[in-house]
Amino acid sequence: MVRSGSSKSLKKLPPAARLRALRGRLAADSSVTVSGMAADLGVSEMTIRRDMEKLAGTTDLRRTHGGAVVAERMVFEFNYLERQRGGLARKKAIAAEARKLVSPGDRVILDTGTTTLELARLLKDSEGVTVITPSLAVASELQFCGSVSVVLLGGVLHRGSPDLTGPVTEHCLELFAADWVFQGAEGIGKDGSVYNIDLQLARVDRLMRSKSARSCLLADSSKVGITALVRTARLADFDVFITDAGVPAGFLRQARKAVRRVTVA
Repeated sequence: MVRSGSSKSLKKLPPAARLRALRGRLAADSSVTVSGMAADLGVSEMTIRRDMEKLAGTTDLRRTHGGAVVAERMVFEFNYLERQRGGLARKKAIAAEARKLVSPGDRVILDTGTTTLELARLLKDSEGVTVITPSLAVASELQFCGSVSVVLLGGVLHRGSPDLTGPVTEHCLELFAADWVFQGAEGIGKDGSVYNIDLQLARVDRLMRSKSARSCLLADSSKVGITALVRTARLADFDVFITDAGVPAGFLRQARKAVRRVTVA
């Protein structure tokens, strides 16, 4: 966090960097004052007011007399980004292995996990691939990619995440047949049970697998030994399991007995 004692080193911050600093302060403190931010960043109060107007135009903040407070949208965004960045190197490595499974022309279902979002980013160079997803984040990532067709499933927005779920999502899934489904997990128990945190999300997960010729579980080593509210599958329900080198050797041996193909990224 930037404080007023460091303004000299920040006087030459470009506009984009000032906006990042302002958003970061809002995420940490929930509210800021024009005078306080101007002093911290070593710029005029008029400059900070203009920056606040820009962020208010994107619904990141709400202006108040003499300052601004964080908008609910921005709280959500920072919470989601924090979850997305956790174990990012592992997620990227797992996603890179999953990308090798997708061929031109494949119909692919991507669930709402942050590792499948990393896979979506790698699919931008694919040819003729159709991505079916209930994830607003995945759809947003691929919306301007001309070589990928994106089908965004309908449904109810899941509280606290950019995901659609519920009976409408299930009804939409009934329309499709896919070559692959790629799913994450909230946890994988020592007995090979795969868990989700929400009953509706778990039901959608099961339906995704039933509509796909092949299924792939993407889960890093931090998920092993963890349980959650709902058991959605077993390792044996997947054709491929991709994880990372941090998985305990004993669990890896167990997984290789249950799953036809296990890849360590």
